Amino acid sequence: MTSARRIGNTVIGVIFTALMLFPLYWMINVSLTQPTDLRKDPPNLFPVNPTFDGYTRVLSEQLPYLGTSLVIGLGTVAVTLLLSAPAAFALAKLRPRGGTVLNFVLLIAQMIPGIIMAMGFYLIFHSWGILDTVPGLILADSTLAVPFGVLIFTAFMAGIPEELMSAAKIDGAGPWRTFRSIVMPISRNSVVTVSLFTFLWAWSDFIFASTLNRGGGFQPITMGIYKYIGNNTQDWNAIMATAVVASIPAAVLLVVAQRYVAAGVTAGAVKD
Repeated sequence: MTSARRIGNTVIGVIFTALMLFPLYWMINVSLTQPTDLRKDPPNLFPVNPTFDGYTRVLSEQLPYLGTSLVIGLGTVAVTLLLSAPAAFALAKLRPRGGTVLNFVLLIAQMIPGIIMAMGFYLIFHSWGILDTVPGLILADSTLAVPFGVLIFTAFMAGIPEELMSAAKIDGAGPWRTFRSIVMPISRNSVVTVSLFTFLWAWSDFIFASTLNRGGGFQPITMGIYKYIGNNTQDWNAIMATAVVASIPAAVLLVVAQRYVAAGVTAGAVKD
């Protein structure tokens, strides 16, 4: 590759990166803008006389919502791992009859719109008494994450050498011990990938939260932001400040886990 072509590719990459990051920059810019300048035309490209009133309101009003989102995210990750990892091991290594059909059904389940599932869950959760509760939201979010987790785990576990499974069987290990002591320790990348995506889905969920937990005492951060929005919304710096704070956990997780995610997503793509 010539140096001119390399420079051209770099410039194109910088332009696309800037375009993708511009909404994030604008969110930060608005969160620091004075309320009197929010409707200015043209708007300020940089925060002039920045204010931190929005962030003050976040710290005083939104911390309970952030805590609830953290509990829902971690609970959804735990339920998803407990259900999807053993199911994927069974599909990849025990090869039950009808496994191919089940994989296809899991793929179809990923295509069902969330609002349709939320409407279906409403009456079920009401009869179970978990409407407007945190466990109800954890269960609802898990229904989207478990099929994804099974597919990712199945792709990774299918690539584990059969010789390793045979060696464990010769040593007297049954399926459960093989799964627990051998398969899971070497499935670290897939565990991180499934955990990360599951947490991000649960953290950013609004459809299930607005349908299944509109009147609950403990609501996630997406509902906290929604409470600022009205027909005559004036609290745009508070809304954007909440969005900035709510984005921090997701950004930190993505940076910390990016190399595990890349390996986990591509696992099983190439066979030896």
